[in-house]
Amino acid sequence: MNISLNSYVGEVVKFNFKTAPLFLSNKIDYCCGGKKTISDACKETGINPEQLISQLETLVAQKDPDSDYINNLGLDELSEYIVKRHHSYVRESIPVIQKNLEKICNVHGENHTELFDIMVLFDGSAGALTKHMQKEEIVLFPFIHRLATAKKENRPLPRAPFGSVSNPIETMLAEHQNEGERFDQIARLSNNYVLPEGGCTTYDVTLKQLRDFENDLHRHIHLENNILFPKAIELEKAYQ
Repeated sequence: MNISLNSYVGEVVKFNFKTAPLFLSNKIDYCCGGKKTISDACKETGINPEQLISQLETLVAQKDPDSDYINNLGLDELSEYIVKRHHSYVRESIPVIQKNLEKICNVHGENHTELFDIMVLFDGSAGALTKHMQKEEIVLFPFIHRLATAKKENRPLPRAPFGSVSNPIETMLAEHQNEGERFDQIARLSNNYVLPEGGCTTYDVTLKQLRDFENDLHRHIHLENNILFPKAIELEKAYQ
């Protein structure tokens, strides 16, 4: 991949996910902000674009089998992968993190009142993500699956109650943005998940769980925003 100032952040990460940590370390959002060019992203963050491009070129020179695997999946296969890998992770992690947040609030909340704000933010994210995933699994993903199947079998475009597939996708994109912003607040309140002096083992574990949850959410959103959704819109347009 030839990377330039006009390359889109999301396309670079799509080509090779090994670039994602570099973008994050430079405070460049590759999931919800994937449609920005490297030039624009660097202007916003004050990063030297030539230096960043040089670092990115070193990374993309290395093969990333995971990215190759994802990029070769059909739309139906990719939506199933997201459900099995990321939706399952979210559902399994939520009760564990909620329980641990409650514990550390009870023990450390008096000295670290920000923990109560973190708990409220995470509970809000848990509820919103649960509803969000249900909408994807019940409405959007089944239609994308029918769309992909119709293309494979050369059948007419399937009907949808929401009109164009871009309509529910716009809703999903807005909800992704909301959760990204919510976790930005959690990261800031937790000092980027750094254990404060006097924190116990459960405190440390909980911060690591929150960090892992955010990292998984980044890739989860990236797969939808930068790969699944654009391909679904493109496939639908091919029928018109």
